[in-house]
Amino acid sequence: MAATLSVNVNKVATLRNSRGGAVPSVLEAVRVCLDAGVRGITVHPRADARHITFADVREIAALLAPLRGRVELNIEGDPRPDLLDLVLEVRPDQCTLVPVHPGEVTSQAGWQDDAQGAQVAPAVARLKAAGVRTSLFVDPEPQPIIWAARQGADRVELYTEPFARAFEQSAVAGLVSFARYEVAAAEAHAHGLGVNAGHDLDLQNLVLFRTLPHLDEVSIGHALISRALFAGLDPVVREYLQVLAG
Repeated sequence: MAATLSVNVNKVATLRNSRGGAVPSVLEAVRVCLDAGVRGITVHPRADARHITFADVREIAALLAPLRGRVELNIEGDPRPDLLDLVLEVRPDQCTLVPVHPGEVTSQAGWQDDAQGAQVAPAVARLKAAGVRTSLFVDPEPQPIIWAARQGADRVELYTEPFARAFEQSAVAGLVSFARYEVAAAEAHAHGLGVNAGHDLDLQNLVLFRTLPHLDEVSIGHALISRALFAGLDPVVREYLQVLAG
C-alpha cells in the first residue's frame, strides 16, 4: 500500500502574509488538495505566526471535520504551551513534535536526547490521553528512534534533508544515504513505531524514497507548492500521488 501524502500548506500562508489580506486562500488550497485525492494536510503554526496562524488551523480543522477517517490533519510544532492547547482544542489526527531553534528558517535536525528533549515526554502523555496520535521528528539513527519509543510516541518522522542533499550529488550518494533510512525504518518498526518522513522530498528523490520499508506517510510542502506556482496545484498534487503509487 502506498504511503499517505500529507500536503504541507504553510507556503500558501507565507505568500498570503507577505501582502496581508486573505489571498491566496489557505482554505482554497486545502480544498484543491482534497479534490485531487490527498488524504492528509499538514500545518506548522510557529510562535511568530509567519505563515500558518492559529485561525488558519481552526478553519482547516473545521473544514476537515466531516472527512474524519478519510483525511487526516497533522499539526507540527514545538511543545510550547499555546501550541499544545490548540492541538487539544481541535484534536487533529496527529501531532508531530518538532524541535525549534531560535532564528531558524526551517527545521534543521531531529530531537536530541538532552535537556531540550526533556519537555517531550509530558507533551506526548497529554496528547495521547486526548486521543491524538503523536509523532516525533528525529534523525535517521537508532539512538533517537529508541529515545522516541521511550517517550511513548506512536510514530517517528524521519528528517530527510540529508537524503535529499545526497540525492542531489549523485545516484550513488543517494543510495548510500537511503541505506541509513532503511536501517532507521527497521529500528522504528522493531520498537512498534510507525514511520513518517519529511523535509525536502520532491518528485525526483521520492521515486527512491517511496520504497522505504514500513513507510506510512510523507509530508511535503516546499517543493510541491513551488512547482504548483508554474504547473498548478491540482496537477502537481496528482503527480505526487502518482509517484507514491508507483
